[in-house]
Amino acid sequence: MTAPFTFENLPCRVVFGSGTLANSKTEVERLGGKRAMVLTTRQQESQGKSLGAALGPLYAGLFPGATMHTPVMVTEQALAAMKACEADCVVSLGGGSTIGLGKALALRTGVNQLCIPTTYAGSEMTPILGQTENGLKTTLRNAAVLPETVIYDVDLTLTLPVGLTVTSGINAIAHAVEALYARDTNPVTSLMAEEGIHALSHALPAIAAKSDDRAARSEALYGAWLCGVCLGTVGMALHHKLCHTLGGTFDLPHAETHTIVLPHALAYNASAAPEAMTRIARAMGTDDAASGLYDLARRLDAKLALRDLGMPENGIDKTADLAVANAYWNPRQLERDAIRDLIARAWSGEPPVTGNTAAEPRPLVTPHL
Repeated sequence: MTAPFTFENLPCRVVFGSGTLANSKTEVERLGGKRAMVLTTRQQESQGKSLGAALGPLYAGLFPGATMHTPVMVTEQALAAMKACEADCVVSLGGGSTIGLGKALALRTGVNQLCIPTTYAGSEMTPILGQTENGLKTTLRNAAVLPETVIYDVDLTLTLPVGLTVTSGINAIAHAVEALYARDTNPVTSLMAEEGIHALSHALPAIAAKSDDRAARSEALYGAWLCGVCLGTVGMALHHKLCHTLGGTFDLPHAETHTIVLPHALAYNASAAPEAMTRIARAMGTDDAASGLYDLARRLDAKLALRDLGMPENGIDKTADLAVANAYWNPRQLERDAIRDLIARAWSGEPPVTGNTAAEPRPLVTPHL
């Protein structure tokens, strides 16, 4: 018997395939855009200029200053650039940092967004925005930040470095993993989550073996889309809370932090979410969800220790304190000492350890991180 559930389908247009970047001008026009400002990071500035040329008379200007964790200061600079070029919409070309900036601009101005992701971050499919100010990263959920249109072009991922491919892909898997044991999980999202985990966990080793494997790149991008939908549809839990805390507090790289923390957060919640663990393991073709994810990262030469990302050892206790300071839901009750042990293992790069004692879930006041 299917348990009662609520499912809300988010209104976002998706154009998926190879060579779909050529549709950018048409999609801007479809949104009613007359003057589009292109957003990129400094590293992708040249790609942004090429896209601007392809937009022709719709191109209003380029802001190549996107950076990770969406600092409020950078958003203010982009707002000034928007005003100067009289932009009425934004086109975000890049990964989660660039897409996050576009969302921050949409929140403040109401402009439409066309997102063209070049990684597997998944942010383009969510009404969620994370912003950083004064060393603190906060998140909000607001329909105003959901992009109107997303173009997925497999060709744009063919040259994505293998190291970034791996961490970006495991970051995407994290969205699906937590969707399987979310408080507001539902059958539709769970099907997408399991399919997304399967697609990415099988595509990533193939890409590591041959980085321009078009079939594997297509499968990975498909998996990233599914995982992004999961992130946008249901709430997240301990894993995302920890990663937001670590990223905002110690300025750690987003995807690498998710890659390191995920197996440990999964091990923490394993006893309270056995059905989810079974589905994750089945999707990956492994016996255990937590150790399977750790082994996948290790086989693909991803960093396994937070200390290798620059996190100081004295930050372990601070992170544990912050992790239990604000109310949010998790399938297993939040235990400060156990969370501290989780972080310590992630800091040193040790394999995850699954606890044996299940605790009652603690439904607190915030359903979404």
